[in-house]
Amino acid sequence: MLFRGPRRTYATQPTRGPLAKIVSWNLLRLTGASLEDVVRLARREQPNLLLMQEATQRIDELPARIGGCYWRVLLPGRIHGLAMWSPVPLPPPIVVELPAGAMFERVCQLIDLGTFSVANVHLSHGQLLNRRQLRTIANSLPPRAAVLGDFNLVGPALLPGFRDVGPREPTHVAGDMLPLRIDRCLVRGLVCTGAETLSRQASDHRPIVVRLGAAPAGLGRTPARRLLWPGERQSHPGAHQHAAGQPVAQASPHRQRAAGPRGRERP
Repeated sequence: MLFRGPRRTYATQPTRGPLAKIVSWNLLRLTGASLEDVVRLARREQPNLLLMQEATQRIDELPARIGGCYWRVLLPGRIHGLAMWSPVPLPPPIVVELPAGAMFERVCQLIDLGTFSVANVHLSHGQLLNRRQLRTIANSLPPRAAVLGDFNLVGPALLPGFRDVGPREPTHVAGDMLPLRIDRCLVRGLVCTGAETLSRQASDHRPIVVRLGAAPAGLGRTPARRLLWPGERQSHPGAHQHAAGQPVAQASPHRQRAAGPRGRERP
């Protein structure tokens, strides 16, 4: 039987366009969720968008099993990376390079759903560094946007203009001892009608599910300004190059670089 955590519901609000059901799941590299686990999740939940972190090459067979649109990009120097799947064709994601840690570099995928954009993230462990990475991502997104994935973040995100609308229960247990809510969803200019967690299954992370829609003008927004950390430069859409990693049966998505100071990061 599938276990679901408490569902977080919101007062009904009008949206601009249809709602999108989005699922995000950290698969735990080679030792966690298998291709079969992902296939079962996609068939059961039928999301409009499935976001995956720590996805390895074996997940590249997903479109051969269930069709749809699939893209994966490796984290630099790692065997795993970020992946997205949709049952309908979508434009190639833009890959944004994030401020790097002392040991590892990070990227995120920006996915255009038409009425709003979604960032698929797996952020660093350093609590100053991952918040700096969030600000880089926010500066790369349009006014209506969501950031979902494994934030590796403890405490509030402190991202101006964004609201945390994800599930409130823990999504990961560190060292099988400490429950943490590190899989999150931040939104700007969007309405969320519900959020919940699914059972832990084969990974050490629980999938999260949110239902989002673009908010009409003046609704669902928080006053915001674009923030740049000292030494950072804003990414420009024209500064693109090919992405790391090989998507399946499609051309490489664009990549844009976001310069920034390096911080410390645990493996």
